[in-house]
Parts: sequence; C-alpha cells; structure tokens
Amino acid sequence: MSGHLTVTDDEATRVITLRRPEKKNALTQEMYRTLSEAIDSAQDNAAIRCLMITGSAGVFTSGNDLDDFLKAGLDASGAPRVSNATNFLYALARNGKPLIAAVDGLAIGIGTTLLFHCDHVLASTSATFSTPFIQLGLVPEGASSLLAPRAMGHHRAFSMLVMGRKLSAEQAREAGFVNDVVAPDQLEAAARKAAQEICALPAEAVAISRKLLRPPAEDLTTRIDQETKLFSERMKSSEAIAAFTRFFSRKKG
Repeated sequence: MSGHLTVTDDEATRVITLRRPEKKNALTQEMYRTLSEAIDSAQDNAAIRCLMITGSAGVFTSGNDLDDFLKAGLDASGAPRVSNATNFLYALARNGKPLIAAVDGLAIGIGTTLLFHCDHVLASTSATFSTPFIQLGLVPEGASSLLAPRAMGHHRAFSMLVMGRKLSAEQAREAGFVNDVVAPDQLEAAARKAAQEICALPAEAVAISRKLLRPPAEDLTTRIDQETKLFSERMKSSEAIAAFTRFFSRKKG
C-alpha cells in the first residue's frame, strides 16, 4: 500500500482515501499502482459491494504530480509506454462494482475525469472541477472525450475539456456529473449513506443494471488507448514543451 493513500474495507464498502496533503493529493505512479490494485482486487470479492474514492485535508486531488508524470511518460528511446496511470484508467473502465466519489476542494485533471467513471458523485460546497489539458498543449484523457459529452452534452464538455473553464460544485451538479452538493462537514457521512444504500440492494441486479447503463468496457479502453497515443504525441510537441517550461519556471520562481 502506498503511504500516500489508504484502502480500508468498511463492511461491504471499500474506501480509498488519497492522503498526500503536502502536495494537494497529487498522484504519483506508485499511488496509481495502489489505486489499480484496490479496484482490481475487489472485482472477484463478493464481500465488497461498493467502492468509494475520496480525498483528505480539504482536497480531492490536484491531478498528476507533474515531475513524476514526466519521468514515467516515455521510455529511454523517447517512445510512449504503458504507465501505472494508464493501468488505473483501464481498472476504472473494467470495474464492475458501483463506484462513489466524495469530492472536497480541488479536483483537477484526472481528479475530474475519473468522476465520469463513477456512478454516484457527491461534492462539498467548496469543490471545484477543472481540466487544464489544452493549456498544457495536451488532450483529454481517461476516456473523458467519450464520457463527458455523454454526461453533460457537447457544449458543456467543450467548455470544460477544451476551453479549460472551471466549474463550481453547483455548476457540476447542473452539468449532470455531480449528484448532490453538501457542506464539507457532511460530505463523508453523505457518501457513506449512499454506499450503504447501494450495498443494501440485490447485488446481481445492481451489477446487471450498471452494465446496461454504461458504455461497454471495450469502448472505454479503445478510447483510452486512442487518447493515450495522442497524449504521448502531444507531450513531445512544441506547444506542450513551451507550456511545461513555463509551468516549471513559475514553480521555481
């Protein structure tokens, strides 16, 4: 288990909590590996009826740890490789268990796009959602180019994924990818109540119904592969190199 997240089984719910407050829960390759294992190992465990992902210290996640991400993105020859981040996206795509997210504070990049793989999303009033891929010269990931328009319509998806506009919790609820907005101190209790409600339902009927509601896993993994290829190509583009140079210059300054 990564020291930057915890995985606990609370009765029939597996709770995955991101715990890297000093970096605003920015995700490393090791954290992605642990996230994938937590999801994959639940698939054949009948005792686990529901999964929940949440953050800590008032932050969901600020997205990728860019230093770690850049080191993992290309092999020694400069070619793209399958990273732990990509494996995590595959785990989300192939997951057959109901998935809840409880979002407080920042949800940036993958912190927002993973929500489109969730079945029930709760946000605190302080939650904000943003996907600054284009500003970095990149493209959307996580099958978000498929799932976001399906969830919120093309125009809202374009505004968020391409124009990079930030959404508040209420705007995300209106857009359709957040179910409920609650006060920060009520978020955990509301998420656990939703999990208990799901766990009390007939498990097989839930699994079949969930599968009917979602695109086939192979459609999601095909889109993830397409996005990943384009994402890797964009990483070497002049636009992305200039954007990352500016980002790290500001960081050092």
